[in-house]
Amino acid sequence: MDFHVSLAGRGDLSARIYRELLAAILDGRLRPGERLAPTREMAQRLQVSRTTVTDAYERLTAEGFLVGRVGAGTFVTDQPVKPVARAVTQRQARVRPRRLWRSVSEPSADAVLPFDFQLGVPDGRLFPLETWRRLVARELRAKSVHPARYADPAGHAGLRAAIARYVGVSRSVVAGAEDVLVTQGAQQALDVIGRVLVDPGDVVAVEEPGYSPARRLFQSLGARVVGVPVDGEGIDVTAIPSAARVVYTTPSHQFPLGTAMSLARRTALLAWADERDAVIVEDDYDSEFRFSERPLQPLQSIDRNGRVVYVGSFSKIMLPMLRVGFLVAPPSLRATLRTAKQLTDMHGDPITQAALARFIEEGLLARHIRKATREYAARHELITTTLRTGFDWLELVPSTAGLHVCARTRFDPTGVVARARAYGIAVQSLAEFCLGEPQHGIVLGYGGIEVPRIAAGLRGLAAAHRANFLGLAMGQREPGS
Repeated sequence: MDFHVSLAGRGDLSARIYRELLAAILDGRLRPGERLAPTREMAQRLQVSRTTVTDAYERLTAEGFLVGRVGAGTFVTDQPVKPVARAVTQRQARVRPRRLWRSVSEPSADAVLPFDFQLGVPDGRLFPLETWRRLVARELRAKSVHPARYADPAGHAGLRAAIARYVGVSRSVVAGAEDVLVTQGAQQALDVIGRVLVDPGDVVAVEEPGYSPARRLFQSLGARVVGVPVDGEGIDVTAIPSAARVVYTTPSHQFPLGTAMSLARRTALLAWADERDAVIVEDDYDSEFRFSERPLQPLQSIDRNGRVVYVGSFSKIMLPMLRVGFLVAPPSLRATLRTAKQLTDMHGDPITQAALARFIEEGLLARHIRKATREYAARHELITTTLRTGFDWLELVPSTAGLHVCARTRFDPTGVVARARAYGIAVQSLAEFCLGEPQHGIVLGYGGIEVPRIAAGLRGLAAAHRANFLGLAMGQREPGS
């Protein structure tokens, strides 16, 4: 690619070109072995004499930063050059983000451990990649991308219609294509909803424990996020702050406990929203993978007053990297949410969306879900049976859906989780999903681990508990020894 050279600053032109190229080599913008533009071409681009450029190249060559190859051109040396961090000017150092962002931790990518019980991870090996590649290739043909235009911010029309039919049949969601807004995953759906409904300082109620990415997103918008306790029937409606403008909930498969909200609690929540003029954001988390009874109807389907915004995602059904989610909006919010989506990213990826529309309409999604559900059911059964029979220090929370299970402990399991990671076992503490007082428990996902490896992984978890228990016991005896 063309390298930009600025001729601003002091010194003759050759010295300025030299400094620009040297800085680019030292900080890694020009990589070892990269070819530089010929001196004649660089001179024409910079509108200087060829001699001026040649002098800069020759100086860098003499110092060992460039090498000339007869008949090939001039290249950055293949010898390693230690990168040099750029100096931060005083003016740059004064730039600061808004205050609320100072308390938001940076995202980090966890290393994949040999026994991966990480949450929110589907098994990519189950996905019909060859079929998907064929559908994407079909959409990439010339007639699909011409004429070049910006797409509808609400999403591909065929996909919106397919989603409306899909959630209508599989989840009893009452929606037409005009109610559906396609997003870049459920997280963007929540972001668009927050932009439309939440003013800085507004109260947003979330489940406690609950889905951390949603909580952090509302906090980033300036909301005052309040955790509301969850019991065996779902969110405690009586504990929701009366000032709450938005209530975020995962009623079909509560994250991370895994319980389902009772019908009585659902009707109570809808009545509360009507009385307080509030909006309920229903995240139908992991509802596709069910291993026993049929789920209760979504809040959206029994909502008679347009209080519910229904959110779904294909990340865990298919592949997280595809980044396709959606929301179903009540009529009063459709236009505004569409505008907010346009201001956020104009529109999503039309190629992926068109391919997904065909994937749904041709029955391929339903077939994939059936196959994946059988596999995940086997993993769920093995884990729950093992935990019930061989882990008396864990109290399993009943769950019949999704890609994870939760088990409570009578002690803080932080040490167990840390030791398990040292053994190559990725599990998470329930406290990670708490906004207020930490709750004790361990959460295990099974989307990323196959059946043959589950038993060994759970044995390692048991060993981590024993080692942690012995370590604590020895530590308690040490002061009196």
